[in-house]
Amino acid sequence: MTRSFTPERIAKFERLLQAELTEASSRLAEHREGMAEVRSARAGTQADDEHDPEGPTMTQEWSQRTAVLADAQAELTDVDRALARLADGTYGVCERCGKPIAVARLEARPTATLCIDCARLQR
Repeated sequence: MTRSFTPERIAKFERLLQAELTEASSRLAEHREGMAEVRSARAGTQADDEHDPEGPTMTQEWSQRTAVLADAQAELTDVDRALARLADGTYGVCERCGKPIAVARLEARPTATLCIDCARLQR
């Protein structure tokens, strides 16, 4: 199913998604840099950081940063997919039921793939 928006509405969603893409790309670069710092710190020490009473361990730091990096990558993927849907005319169509996703929902969450009713069911 496709959904038709006015050219102005398409341009608005494209701007929203491009802004999200810029932010997500920036966060991803930041988190990759942080991972590189942790990787470097882990490689440069032979100390047993698991028993260091001075704060979080390198393993804990690595685990947290890995999760944040994965979230940032997923966000970037979501934006890319939304832009592809916008280009092919399926943006704003619920992937589950095929009904239109409310414009207000898309404005609040431009990468939404489900209408509010289907999103509630997914919880």
